[in-house]
Amino acid sequence: MIHIPVLLNEAIEALQVKPKGRYVDCTVGAGGHAAAVLERGGQILGIDIDPQAIELARERLSPYEKRAILINDSFENLAEICSTSGFHPAKGVLFDLGMSSLQLDDTKRGFSFRHEAPLNMRFNPSQELTAATIVNTFPEKELAGIIKRYGEERRGGQIARSIVANRPLNTTLELAAAVASAVYIRGRIHPATKTFQALRIAVNQELERLKAALQQALNILEVGGRLVVISFHSLEDRLVKDYFRRESQDCLCPPQTPVCICGHHATLKLITKRVVTPSRAEVLANPRSRSAKMRVAERIQ
Repeated sequence: MIHIPVLLNEAIEALQVKPKGRYVDCTVGAGGHAAAVLERGGQILGIDIDPQAIELARERLSPYEKRAILINDSFENLAEICSTSGFHPAKGVLFDLGMSSLQLDDTKRGFSFRHEAPLNMRFNPSQELTAATIVNTFPEKELAGIIKRYGEERRGGQIARSIVANRPLNTTLELAAAVASAVYIRGRIHPATKTFQALRIAVNQELERLKAALQQALNILEVGGRLVVISFHSLEDRLVKDYFRRESQDCLCPPQTPVCICGHHATLKLITKRVVTPSRAEVLANPRSRSAKMRVAERIQ
């Protein structure tokens, strides 16, 4: 399946792309958003932790290679990457936190239980931790905590108990069956969906890396530059929402504090007071876009 960039027009409009302006795509993927920036005359620094994504982006962006730099690295190293690449300050920074269709459909990656696949779930194939390690070696209590926290699955205890009882689990279908046997739920959503999400987030430390990258993104933006984040589940969106809200306030002291003692000054202005979501037409054309939420903020003095 060809990967279709989500909220493409909305994201490009939010970035306010200018000719010769520098823009950082922290999750370049197959290069859909990056190509749109380049088509409007911008320069792109594309980052992705997945080496396969970088190769796909390099092929797609080859007509613009003089204005595109592609780096295979994690966006948690954003400041260092921008400094080394001479891409500082930037007019815009984009995070599209969704998984690409190419990753989901690759049977070797183990992100989906639609196919028999090894329990991998790594964005970076060189890292040691895999979903198999967590599933087969973590204590039941720790496993339950991961499923509850990252999957927002209230039945995490039952699921962890079933996983431990069925060890070793070596494939996606074996894991999905172990989860389904613990929490049978009728409906269109498979009972293992939240558990797979939780394991993927834990394997790739997604929330921790995003938290580290947001502050770095703010620091590399020039005044008037835009920070655009597209997220796909509530934990990501909540993290972004809280960060934007905090950085758009002048004082973070508790309400009962008579005089400000925190010394905090607003560094962002909220551009989107409410999340931007895909249109009905986009969801019909690309069902995987249905959970996308976009937030936009602007760097101020």
